[in-house]
Amino acid sequence: MKEPEILEIKRFWDCQPCNIKHSNKEFGTKEYFDEVERRRYFVESHIPDFAEFSKWKGREVLEIGCGIGSDSINFARAGAKLTILELSERSLEITKTRFRVFGLTARFIQGNAEYLSQYFPNQRFDLVYSFGVIHHTPYPSLVIQEIEKIIQPGGEFRLMLYSKYSTKNLMIHLGLAQPEAQAGCPLALTFTKSEIYDLLSAFDVYSCKKRHIFPYKISEYKKFIYKKRFPWNVLPPSLFERFLGWHYLIKARY
Repeated sequence: MKEPEILEIKRFWDCQPCNIKHSNKEFGTKEYFDEVERRRYFVESHIPDFAEFSKWKGREVLEIGCGIGSDSINFARAGAKLTILELSERSLEITKTRFRVFGLTARFIQGNAEYLSQYFPNQRFDLVYSFGVIHHTPYPSLVIQEIEKIIQPGGEFRLMLYSKYSTKNLMIHLGLAQPEAQAGCPLALTFTKSEIYDLLSAFDVYSCKKRHIFPYKISEYKKFIYKKRFPWNVLPPSLFERFLGWHYLIKARY
């Protein structure tokens, strides 16, 4: 792997960790983190059902890429034995702060998922969870190969990858949108369903569904005003998500 690529990606997420602007409350407070969580799950309401946080109580869970820890905190609340691997040092520090604020614990590791097994030479996980992360790494196939080394036989792998055939990707190609909230994302790969099955050929993929069309006017959304843009102000996005959604929600067993 070319080191400058991963360093550029790390710098990008260190500059503006995912969802960091989802609240205008005092940064780092309980009120701030509560609002970040409410907004994340309001806009991406499919996440809790996909993650099934309570299912993993007492079990070994590895989250690859935590952002500022919205999903992480819910795994911990549900009683999972949580380990987090995060490339961005700043994101990881914010997540650590979040856990301190809520009096919860996890194991935190700053590192690159393309070398995953080096961090866990003698540990195996019941669940490997990665929501919207692996498509930002230069070599997703390396990450998958590493996951095979650290997942329990019969363990689950749940991940979200961006869909190549989606309204969002079309808008990106037309110059009308960008893959992330902040401009300049150095890498955001997209996948077809067949490419996902090829990528996960060592796994039993038992669910692969599309969800999520972002319906809101960006200028208003930044002000915490939720006004839907055309055509989603007249057509429910849910009717089209399974064909044109941006998120592929994938569940697989090893």
